[in-house]
Amino acid sequence: MQFAILIYSNEEAMLKADPANKQQILAAYQAYTQALQSSGSLGPWSRLRPTASATTVRIADGKTQVLNGPFADTREQLGGFYIIDVPDLDAAIGWAARCPSAAIGTIEVRPIWDAKDY
Repeated sequence: MQFAILIYSNEEAMLKADPANKQQILAAYQAYTQALQSSGSLGPWSRLRPTASATTVRIADGKTQVLNGPFADTREQLGGFYIIDVPDLDAAIGWAARCPSAAIGTIEVRPIWDAKDY
């Protein structure tokens, strides 16, 4: 089964973190990514740019509205994701718990639709 591991954390805190702390976090993510890769479970993954660089698109009254920045003002922002292929939800939860941001933010585990389920 494929799952999205969605990483939410306080973007502002990360941007303000001292260089040594940022390096420690990046090293933890490198180790986490390598562990997923070594297990054969790793699919696409990426770190997202800050929410200030986002563009939000929606339709209101039949007209397209394009807004700079995020649509929602929240304490935690989506900062990145991993797509993993594991046997079941329990395995996905295990990988989510190992994610470095699990200790400082929120990790959402969401199943991905299989093409045959459309």
